[in-house]
Amino acid sequence: MILTNDLKRGLVIQLDQAPCLVLDVSFQSPSARGGNTLVKTKYRNLLTNQVLEKAFKAGDKVDEADFERRKGQFLYPSGDGGVFMDLENYEQYELNEELFTPVQGYLLEGAEVTLGVFQGQVVSVDPPMVVELVVTETAPAIKNATATAQTKEALLETGLRLQVPGYLESGEKIKVDTRDGRFVSRA
Repeated sequence: MILTNDLKRGLVIQLDQAPCLVLDVSFQSPSARGGNTLVKTKYRNLLTNQVLEKAFKAGDKVDEADFERRKGQFLYPSGDGGVFMDLENYEQYELNEELFTPVQGYLLEGAEVTLGVFQGQVVSVDPPMVVELVVTETAPAIKNATATAQTKEALLETGLRLQVPGYLESGEKIKVDTRDGRFVSRA
């Protein structure tokens, strides 16, 4: 059991028999005397992927989920999903497209990931914060670019498309932020 006063971002709690990742926590003090402080949370249900909000009274208790993060590895795509391996016990999991599609553009075969396991079932896949990928196709480099930053679309080796600076060419290795799918720098 966890006190609602101790909730913080990144913690996984159990609400309605489902693991929920806390995305945001805020505390609201009442203006009336004797009122309870409210702990407002924004969380993602890891089974349904819904983002919901809930308010608790300060001092209430919530259950900690039977959830653990394990090191894993992406093995290969399979149909619409992907096959991952737990690096601790070498167990393989075939994940459906709901879990695989959001991270597919950041994963090469053999890439290390973090698997979120709830009651023996993988419910989340988190790629590294920054990955290195090769640009396979893009327009030629822009000569004599103006002072304003110009971008162009590039296709990466995983099939991901994103905006990159005008000076990049095909064949270059770049770093990509997996949280929002943005170009970070050359690798």
